[in-house]
Amino acid sequence: MTTKASTTKKRSRAKATARKEVNGKKSSVLQIQNLQLGNIKADPEQPRKTFNEDALQQLSESIEEHGVLQPITVRQLNGHYIIVMGERRYRASKLAGKKTIPCIVRTYENNDVLEVQIIENLQRQDVEPTEEAEAIAYLSEKYTPTEIAKRLGRTDNFVRQRLKLAGLIDGFKHFVRNGEMTISLGVGVALFAPEEQQMMLETMGEDFNTHQINRMIKDQTYDLEKASFDVKDKKLVPKAGSCFECPFNAANQGNLFGEGKMVCTKSACFETKKSKSFLNLIEKSKKENILLIPEIRQYWADDENNQLIISQLGKSGLKVYLLDDVEIIEEPTKPTIEAIKIEYQHYDYSEDELKAELEEAIQNYEDELKNYNSATDNGFVNGTVFHPDTYQHKTVFVKIIEKSKDESTE
Repeated sequence: MTTKASTTKKRSRAKATARKEVNGKKSSVLQIQNLQLGNIKADPEQPRKTFNEDALQQLSESIEEHGVLQPITVRQLNGHYIIVMGERRYRASKLAGKKTIPCIVRTYENNDVLEVQIIENLQRQDVEPTEEAEAIAYLSEKYTPTEIAKRLGRTDNFVRQRLKLAGLIDGFKHFVRNGEMTISLGVGVALFAPEEQQMMLETMGEDFNTHQINRMIKDQTYDLEKASFDVKDKKLVPKAGSCFECPFNAANQGNLFGEGKMVCTKSACFETKKSKSFLNLIEKSKKENILLIPEIRQYWADDENNQLIISQLGKSGLKVYLLDDVEIIEEPTKPTIEAIKIEYQHYDYSEDELKAELEEAIQNYEDELKNYNSATDNGFVNGTVFHPDTYQHKTVFVKIIEKSKDESTE
């Protein structure tokens, strides 16, 4: 059983001396001194700028009743003491009307003070996110994200997200600080260069609009899993290299869009690769004598973008065929019970009914596969169908529809 006397002895021993560890080495025994609050000043370079007033008031009430249980750390400078760690306790002690506060006086060199302050602040749970981001960005000049994560007891992903948040312009940081903008949305905006962020801010206007910002992010980011080109190809645009390793791939910035989700945040580079891949597709079609068919029907042929595609194919020396001009056979996909369950998930089907649907789907698949395998015997040739906007494409069999003289002259 712990007695009051033994507790008092432990507390007095704890207040008598304190040991600290710096850079992995134990320092000499440090004395705790009760210093006058009037001789202590807050550090103007302290990275933490915001303090919750309600929490300070609660702490001051605790200090008024129990005193300061953990000494603050200070350093001497020009006849005064400057706070290194413990500004909250210092502020709360002043609110409580205390005259002195227990302190450990230490000597620091170079930028050690700032680093100690940053790490001490970051290990707390109530750090304002943008201040936290700026502090981690400072540490990143000296340590890798993994090293920072270990020092703070955080995950690598957390550190990488905060590093990205540090790139948010002040106009948007304001919205994060006042709670109008979530951290995840702030990280999404911080994916873009400062000048692009400024344009987004000016487009939004004075009032914060989450829906509008989300739409702007969506319009300026690209799902690499749906790209028309091989994201691992380093030679498509040599200067840009592989998307797989690119720093503008969100998957390399801390899984900002979900675990391993590859999203391009550099629109100019993505559009360049998309265009280059389309030119390569045209050249391959010419070289291998493959019919290249845009997913355009006659009634949409006058659309401006579609006209550009049709013109580009014609200027490349390819005969232009639209979907109305050809028959297409695609390789069928074998159905599974899992796919059937997804297809009929909104229907109250029993297991037997789902199995019946699967059997019918398998029969259709076998008929389509037979048709696919005999395509060349029935006059079909190799072809490629592509989307006129995304340039995503797939290999198919194609046969040109023979039209009557009246149809061809219409």
